[in-house]
Amino acid sequence: MKQRTIAALLAFLVAVWPAAPLMAADGGTIIRLGISSSTTGAGANIGASTRNGAEMAAQEINAANGLSIAGKTYTLELVNVDNKSNRSIGTTNALALITQHQVMAIVGPQNSDRAIAVGGIANAYKTPIVIPWASTHEITRGRQFVFRLSVIIDDQATATTKFAARKWKATKAAVLYDGISPYPNLMAKTFKQAFEKANGPGSVVAFEAFATHDTDFSKQLQVIANSGADFLYTPQFYNEVPLIVDQIRKMGWKKPVTGSNSWSAGNMMGICGDACKGLYFTGNFAANGTVGKAKAFTENYQKKYNMPPDEVAALTYDAVYLLAEALKNTKLTGNIMEDRIKLRDQIAAIKQFEGVTGIVGYFGTGDPPKCAALIKFDDSGGLTAEEKICPEH
Repeated sequence: MKQRTIAALLAFLVAVWPAAPLMAADGGTIIRLGISSSTTGAGANIGASTRNGAEMAAQEINAANGLSIAGKTYTLELVNVDNKSNRSIGTTNALALITQHQVMAIVGPQNSDRAIAVGGIANAYKTPIVIPWASTHEITRGRQFVFRLSVIIDDQATATTKFAARKWKATKAAVLYDGISPYPNLMAKTFKQAFEKANGPGSVVAFEAFATHDTDFSKQLQVIANSGADFLYTPQFYNEVPLIVDQIRKMGWKKPVTGSNSWSAGNMMGICGDACKGLYFTGNFAANGTVGKAKAFTENYQKKYNMPPDEVAALTYDAVYLLAEALKNTKLTGNIMEDRIKLRDQIAAIKQFEGVTGIVGYFGTGDPPKCAALIKFDDSGGLTAEEKICPEH
C-alpha cells in the first residue's frame, strides 16, 4: 500500500510540474547544487561531514576560476537542506530544491532509507542526483537519474568473504543485523549469499536479527558465541557496533568482528575505544596512509576543519567534483529542465573519474564497479586501508 501511495504521489507531482522553461534567476552565471544532509537528528555527525566535504570541493572549484563551460565561466553555489534524519522531510526538501531553488543536481542523502525516497523524487523530476555513501540496490534500480559513488553491497560482501578466507582461514561465519533497517538488512542477506556461495550452504552458522533501537544483544550473541563461527559479521552503524563488540567480548568471544562501510562514519572509535582496535570493515576511504590526490585532500581537510576526513566527507567531496566534471561537458541551454537531462547524460558517459576515494565509471547503470577497501582501526585509533579487492565483473 505504501509503495502504491508513493507512486501515485510521484505521478501527480510530475503531472503538475510546470511545462514552461525554467531559467536561472541569476542571469546564468551561477549553477546551484542541492546538498541534502542530516545535520540534526540521529545522523547529525554524518550531516556535518557531508556539508564539510561539499563546501570544501565547491570552494576549491570556485577559487580556481569556477567552471568553464563552452567558454563561459560559472560559479558553483550550494543550497543546503537539513533532512533531519527523516525520510518525509527529506522528500519535502528535495521538492523544494528542484522546484523552488532550481538546483541543477542534488548530492545526498547519505543513508539508504532517505536516499531511496529522495532518489525517487529526483528521478521523477528528471533531476540528476548523486548519492555518495548509501549502497543498497533500491537507490538506483530502474532510475536513470540516480547515481552512487560508494562501493555497492554485493562487492563489499564478496570482498569480505575473500578477505576472511585469506586473513583468518575462515570457512564459517556468523551474522548479527537489524532486521528492520533497510541497509543492514540487505547487507546482511547479501553477505550471507556471497559467503555461502564461496563456502557452501550452511557455512553461515548463525544468522541473528534484532529490532531497530535494541541495545541488548545478549540472546543473539550467545547463539553466535556457541555457533562455532570463525568470525562475526555485523553491518551496523558506528553508534551500534561498540555495544555489540563490548557485549560479545564480555562473553569471552575473542574471534574477529567485521562489518561494512556503515562503520566508517561518525565517532565509532571514540565510542568503542581500544576494543575496536584491530577490527576491519569494507569501505571506500581511510585517512591514514593516503597518497597522491587523496593525501592532498586529507591534509587540506585537516587544516580546514581541524579533524581528519571520514569516508562520508571524502565521498561527498568526490560527488561535487564528479558533477563539476560532467558539467564541463554539458552544452547548457539556459532551460534548466533541458539542462538537467543533458547533465544526466554526461554523468552516465563518465568512464574514468579519479576521485580521492578511487576510480569511478558508469557502464549502463548508476552503480560504479568500484574496488572495496579493507579498512582497519589501527593502533593509533585512526583508519588505514590495508588492501583493496576489486570486483571481477
